[in-house]
Amino acid sequence: MFNLILFGPPGSGKGTQSDYIVEKYGLIHLSTGNLLREEIAQETPLGIEAKNFMDNGQLVPDEVVIGMVDSYFDKHEDAKGFLFDGFPRTVAQAEALDKLLDLKKTQIAAVLALDVSEEELIKRLLNRGKTSGRSDDTNEEVIRKRFSVYTNETKPVAEHYKKADKFLSIKGEGTVDEIFESICKEIDKRI
Repeated sequence: MFNLILFGPPGSGKGTQSDYIVEKYGLIHLSTGNLLREEIAQETPLGIEAKNFMDNGQLVPDEVVIGMVDSYFDKHEDAKGFLFDGFPRTVAQAEALDKLLDLKKTQIAAVLALDVSEEELIKRLLNRGKTSGRSDDTNEEVIRKRFSVYTNETKPVAEHYKKADKFLSIKGEGTVDEIFESICKEIDKRI
């Protein structure tokens, strides 16, 4: 099983590149945001628990999110591998994911981080904001804050995977095809 984490700040192209990676390598796309919404909609015990936290304005605890990831793995036992998008966000989540994958007798093969300059991200997000209807993509100050939060939150997670020699930075500027080609070179070395 080949498991990959795709990192990148808002506007770095994770969504676009995830679609290409899933299509080319046959991985299952695991977005914890989508997973949470799915579990809540299906009113599973984990979904109900998560909804209670969210309804009270709290973050869903790591144990609940890991429980959902575990359940998702079990539903896809025959998968070639998984592409994690937006997860893990903290070192505690990374460590919990590592333990879960150990139990499943697999591991993270690589963490690919799309490296894009702050100025390029602002330009991309402001452009996206004109057509997406997403209010958080129309205000430069909000975009800069999101970038700052991303950097602060993910640095420790990056360090966690650097220690395990699994972290790679990919140039996230250029054409979609050029970036995808760079990603494929790194995946092909490890698959």
